[in-house]
Amino acid sequence: MNNETVNLLGGNLTLTQLNAIFQTIPEEFDFIDEHDIVRWSSANKHRLFKRTDDDLGKHVLEVHPGHSQERVKQVLKQMHDGKRGVLSLIIHYHDKPVNIAFYSLHDNNGKYIGCVEVTQDVSGHQEKGAWWHNLKQVFFKKH
Repeated sequence: MNNETVNLLGGNLTLTQLNAIFQTIPEEFDFIDEHDIVRWSSANKHRLFKRTDDDLGKHVLEVHPGHSQERVKQVLKQMHDGKRGVLSLIIHYHDKPVNIAFYSLHDNNGKYIGCVEVTQDVSGHQEKGAWWHNLKQVFFKKH
């Protein structure tokens, strides 16, 4: 099964390769379908907001903390209504800046089919001193 090929725009990947991509990159992805049900979450060690198999099949509001549910509901309504394509915001989580972005997904006919939520710790990204930071990344391997 892991050698099964998935045909994608831009090429083909095996399930092993596709799973390796989502296990390796430090961003976390959650796919929420057109009924606002969590259908898939990337399973990687970098996740800030843990997801379990029990979260699959739940309404997206059930996996978000109470203080953010009203905002999530508002964004999803705007996506359903075609009034918003993306929302990207920075929050602070455990004293780290974290970017959370919601991207509205549509089929080839423009019909809303859900959204993907992408979460990333951005504390390692910087604007000031970027040249020096990039140089250190090239010459001083962290691990």
